[in-house]
Amino acid sequence: MADDDEPLTEAHLLRWAESLAGIARTGLSFTESVYERERYEEILHIAANIRRTARRTHDPDFIVEEWLGQVEDGVAGYATPKVAVGAVVGNDEGQILLIQRADSGVWLYPTGWADIGYSASEVAVKEVREETGIEVEVRSLIGLFDGLRLGFGPTPLYSLVFHCHAIGGELKPHPLEVLDVGWFDPEHLPEPLARAASWGEHAMAAIRGEDVSVMYDAPRDDVWPADPD
Repeated sequence: MADDDEPLTEAHLLRWAESLAGIARTGLSFTESVYERERYEEILHIAANIRRTARRTHDPDFIVEEWLGQVEDGVAGYATPKVAVGAVVGNDEGQILLIQRADSGVWLYPTGWADIGYSASEVAVKEVREETGIEVEVRSLIGLFDGLRLGFGPTPLYSLVFHCHAIGGELKPHPLEVLDVGWFDPEHLPEPLARAASWGEHAMAAIRGEDVSVMYDAPRDDVWPADPD
């Protein structure tokens, strides 16, 4: 449960639902017991109802079927967070490259799912090129975040964020994924800008050439219950 003085949020419910569903899907991947399978599927139904309460979307049975479709045998079925890769891109003028996402309308640094066959830094280069038309070199890893903990959305994910520098190309937004793209001075960032309070200053410090460490979610003394912020 949430702390007594902390209101229950959608982020709490989603984290609980996805954690329970992950445990149940992993159990289904390894067990050969019919009894255990029934118990794990019951947990999936409970988790689906929690998620339905949080998001007010999809029938719980639909969510359960979606989760069951992700179950594979053995290690392949061990439920883990997906991996997303983002790129904080600066230029010689100290500006930051931002895109307006087509799925939400919010502005953010280029980001996308990791692709098999690419290293994480290679995904960063590819995503920037595909989403903005800009060619970059990777400077350093500056962020590693738990998406559920920070309330990014309902999908469990780890987000790896690289600092990159523009070395060529021309602005050209992806026709399906990006509504707009541009270079912005730190004093004139576009709105709405996704969760800038959590990453903005860190990103601009990297672009200014400061020696920044990798920002990450510090371990909590008590994971359950926990404040998603």
